[in-house]
Amino acid sequence: MHTVKEAALITGLTEHAVRFYTDKGLVPSVQRNHNNTRMFDEESINWLHGVKCLKQSGMPVEAIKTYIDLCLKGESTLPQRSALMKEHKKTALAKLEEAKRHVAHLEEKTALYQAILEHRTPDTTNPGDWHRIRHMHAEVFYSPSV
Repeated sequence: MHTVKEAALITGLTEHAVRFYTDKGLVPSVQRNHNNTRMFDEESINWLHGVKCLKQSGMPVEAIKTYIDLCLKGESTLPQRSALMKEHKKTALAKLEEAKRHVAHLEEKTALYQAILEHRTPDTTNPGDWHRIRHMHAEVFYSPSV
């Protein structure tokens, strides 16, 4: 049997994470000793490794809990677990596309800053100065209220 500290060392998680995951019900085999201290056997360590793996994929704790509950019901839940993974993959791919849009925007911004630094274009990046350049970017600014 392992303590929280030992379980953390074995799994590479923090002690806080081990406690958090057990409190969330993500380690169904965790036991308590006579002092109500969490104790982890090899099965509990395996659950922690599994949680860590899912968390590293970006899966939210609520979805991990659903996955674990399905695992506890056995092989008959393989279709549901597969569907959960497919949905998680779909979400991750959407986040990846969003991140690609962010990077493209930042590439434009860094190119603009480089042009400003090389004095090839005026500085249009400071909102405090936009009153002087409003005419250059009229389509960006809202019309005054009537």
